[in-house]
Amino acid sequence: MPCYRCRARQMDPGKGPSPWKRGVIDDEQVLVCPDCQATHDWVADLDRCESCGSTMLLRALGETRCRQCSFVKQASRAGERVGDGSLSDDVAAALRRRFQD
Repeated sequence: MPCYRCRARQMDPGKGPSPWKRGVIDDEQVLVCPDCQATHDWVADLDRCESCGSTMLLRALGETRCRQCSFVKQASRAGERVGDGSLSDDVAAALRRRFQD
């Protein structure tokens, strides 16, 4: 997954924690590269928890969960979102076409 701002690709991290940060924007998990962290107020772009206002959100299995208060926002129905043309969007569209009733 590339950085949401500059589209740089994350490399395999060396030893220690990754300098890349995760967040959620428009109900999609995003990564933020170290360069964009230093040059942009990226936290202002993040979605906030509907319950407590925290930006500490995680996306998993189509749900957005707040790490601060554990509030869970349920997944939107498949096909309602318009993607950004990434490989994952292409795969999701192909699967929807293949398994559409």
